[in-house]
Amino acid sequence: MKKWFKLTAMIAMTVTPGLAATQSEPAKAGVTGLGAQVAGRPFTPAVRAGDTLYLSGQLGTAADGALPADFETQARNVMVNVGKAASLGGATMDDLVKCTVMLSDMKLWPKFNEIYATYFKADRLPARSAFGTNGLALGALVEVECIAYKPQ
Repeated sequence: MKKWFKLTAMIAMTVTPGLAATQSEPAKAGVTGLGAQVAGRPFTPAVRAGDTLYLSGQLGTAADGALPADFETQARNVMVNVGKAASLGGATMDDLVKCTVMLSDMKLWPKFNEIYATYFKADRLPARSAFGTNGLALGALVEVECIAYKPQ
């Protein structure tokens, strides 16, 4: 059990930058948080670990931070926000290798797929999972987190 906890703590420190400060072990060299932390939100937009970028879940907020009421605008904004988070590590949508989509209602899945596909080249779609949830941060209708491969 003790080895499992140590491994879990090491993984958490790698993917969750602020967590290292609460652990007794130092953060691993080569792991860097990218982008400014938003006040009251205990994470950074992206973390580079070697050639891999881990993008925090993005919501469909507008540039002013407001969350539009309609799903289509949130879905388009979330993809723009994913692109912005990727750019913090020098990556583009072409560098995304895995995305996880969280929807407030799985009935939104077909509409999201229509919008999502327009942000990628047909031959460069990332691997992806999608699931419905009973709640997302700020009452959002969609959240997307991704992993990118971008050699340094």
